[in-house]
Amino acid sequence: MRQITIDPFTRLEGHGRIDIFLDEKGEVANAYVRIPEFRGFEKFCEGRPVEELPRITPRICGVCPGAHHMASSKAVDAVFHVNPPPAAKKLRELYYSAHMCHSHIAHFYALAAPDFVVGPTANPAIRNIFGVIDKVGIDAGKEVIKNRAYAQNIQEVIGGKATHSVCGLPGGMSKAITEEERKDFEEKARSLVEFSKFSVKVFHDMVLGNKEYVDLITGPIFTMRSYYMGMVDTNNKVNFYDGDIRVVDAQGKEVAKFKPAQYVEYVGEHTEPWSYLKFPFLRKVGWKGLVEGDDSGIYRVAPLARLNVADGMATPLAQEEYERMYDTLGGKPVHATLAMHWARLIELLYAAERLLELCQDSEITDTNVRVIPTATPDEGVGVVEAPRGTLYHHYQTDKNGIVQKVNLIVATGNNYAAISLSMKKVAQAVIKAGQQVSEGLLNLIEMAYRAYDPCMACATHSLPGQMPLEIVIYNSKREVVEKLSQHCSF
Repeated sequence: MRQITIDPFTRLEGHGRIDIFLDEKGEVANAYVRIPEFRGFEKFCEGRPVEELPRITPRICGVCPGAHHMASSKAVDAVFHVNPPPAAKKLRELYYSAHMCHSHIAHFYALAAPDFVVGPTANPAIRNIFGVIDKVGIDAGKEVIKNRAYAQNIQEVIGGKATHSVCGLPGGMSKAITEEERKDFEEKARSLVEFSKFSVKVFHDMVLGNKEYVDLITGPIFTMRSYYMGMVDTNNKVNFYDGDIRVVDAQGKEVAKFKPAQYVEYVGEHTEPWSYLKFPFLRKVGWKGLVEGDDSGIYRVAPLARLNVADGMATPLAQEEYERMYDTLGGKPVHATLAMHWARLIELLYAAERLLELCQDSEITDTNVRVIPTATPDEGVGVVEAPRGTLYHHYQTDKNGIVQKVNLIVATGNNYAAISLSMKKVAQAVIKAGQQVSEGLLNLIEMAYRAYDPCMACATHSLPGQMPLEIVIYNSKREVVEKLSQHCSF
């Protein structure tokens, strides 16, 4: 059996490889997304005071530390049974809206747009952020940099640092914001709203205006039927910071709606010996293997999933674009994996609008931003919608607040099975017997995972004793002379 390896795959956070196995006829028999890095944050959080975790867990990732900081802060609130004041919750959401803006801007322009604005099979030398700027113009490139910096600055002022913030405390926030800071945030938020509108227009003009790209988005090779999971507010509208978790099936019918603390009743975690990532699945459906469809317990999170589970967006401009997307793509739910990019820009618009709303809220400068905990700590769950999807932090402590156990189910972990299936489907469609496998065809395979905006450093976990390892030994002629492995099988 012949093997094709993409190592490393590109334009994502972390490290991974794709192994594609061909049968005797040269057709794709199977494909795997393998994650060889291991970080183990769950284990080395044990034995520490739980109030330290909002400062430790953001170090999982330099791309989405804000998501881990907020989920951890909420989990610690729950451990201490303390409810932050309204101003603290709004300040956290303001911070988090800025975080979503900066992450979605980075992904679209630096990671996703090269495939669409420049072209999926374009020369790799120009299929990058510089090629995108060449297409959209230098002035537009300056706006990308400026507005992402605005979002980062808001996080820095509130969080103490733009990356790896330290503002979340048990029961609230470390400090309030001043009226002067609020006014500055408001101006930056207005700019972000206008920039988000521009980004949506770029997508309409350069992606939806190109029939080849539309056919690629809506075609069968990038379509996958699955369940979807995401957070919704009391009106079933998308919310990133707080709400219930809703699950719909491939027909869009609600099959579950639960409080974050109930997640263990609904989500199971399967392991395979060839990867450090776990495979979450819906318990009530069960783990049926890496297969798609109504009978599979595999579900998807991330922007498209959030829009599929929601009844709409909570801000007007985002709602207009939400309606346009579903009208264009034939109604809900949308199963087109590449539509993730359109959904991500709708969310960028929502995050910017919500940021502006919060900046104009009369309570946002209230100095009452923390309640000191008094209850005995024990167990708590904190959930937010990370840029890449639903993020769970679950902590258990002793009566002194020393961490005994931690479980993290991150967005990329939730999507791991779906990423594998999406990539395999594209590989089977583009790699054919007797056909030369070009770099452009391999990039189409990479586009299948890139739509999910995966963050591998966040997602790497393993059950004790299951440590996949492969060592490849080469001679001086770069020929493989031996392979050694443990807990690896295909």
